[in-house]
Amino acid sequence: MEAVLLHAAGCLLGEGPMWHKERGSFFWVDIDGKAFYEYNFLTGDVKKRQLNHRVSLVTKYKHFNDRLLLAVQGGLALYDLTTETFTWHADIEKEILMHRTNDGAVDCNGNLWVGTMHRQFVQGAGALYRIDQQLNVEKKLEGVTISNGLVWNYDHTKMYFIDTPLHTVRSFLFDSATGALQFEKNAVEIDKATGSPDGMCIDEEGMLWVAQWNGFGVYRYNPGTGQLLGKISVPVPQVSACAFGGPELDTMIITTAQENFSEEDKIKYPLSGGLFMAKPGVRGFDPERFK
Repeated sequence: MEAVLLHAAGCLLGEGPMWHKERGSFFWVDIDGKAFYEYNFLTGDVKKRQLNHRVSLVTKYKHFNDRLLLAVQGGLALYDLTTETFTWHADIEKEILMHRTNDGAVDCNGNLWVGTMHRQFVQGAGALYRIDQQLNVEKKLEGVTISNGLVWNYDHTKMYFIDTPLHTVRSFLFDSATGALQFEKNAVEIDKATGSPDGMCIDEEGMLWVAQWNGFGVYRYNPGTGQLLGKISVPVPQVSACAFGGPELDTMIITTAQENFSEEDKIKYPLSGGLFMAKPGVRGFDPERFK
């Protein structure tokens, strides 16, 4: 299956796609471009919102449809889409100037999980945090290098997590009431010849879809067996993240990047940094709201 270009955004580091059912829009971010985008699924209109911070994640906020919670370098911020105002919300490693947030997700109880990393990829410098409804910031995993894809299974008894340089998807037993994690196994081993695992989503059959950096695609795996089941090909190398959405939750959007591209790279892969879409024949889940 081939993904098709949805919007030629030209992101430096496109990431963090998220479906917002109530607005009928896909959101995604450009981390190094310090901006986030909204694509209206019905009209095809795109709005770019420029920030003064590296932004790595966008999530729905409480019961408001015009407000988003953003993970940015140094912490969390609230963004009002109506007034276009940015309000600082909580600190996360704000004192470490070379650290920034990266990927994350909201669990079934409305807690935000977000990872951090060193901007020069220092091994083990980052961590994974849980932020609860009172904005308490709790470190759940440490020694993380590039905190990336994060999803839960259907009944929220397992959490799957990617630390990119490990080339694995790790499975943790998950206590949804307390947020406690217990390492279970390496659910998937990623062949280095197919790129490095980045963002991830899960479908209604419990299969994992992993965007693979320098792998020209999104790969589908069975976390029970570790088996590679299929691939959505993307015509650019730096495939960064994926998410299900659309009215039927059957559309996958895929973000890409052009990080450290040479002029030759830009000519060879002109669609890099664009937003792509595919219809993989299976549905995903509506993302949770931060509460």
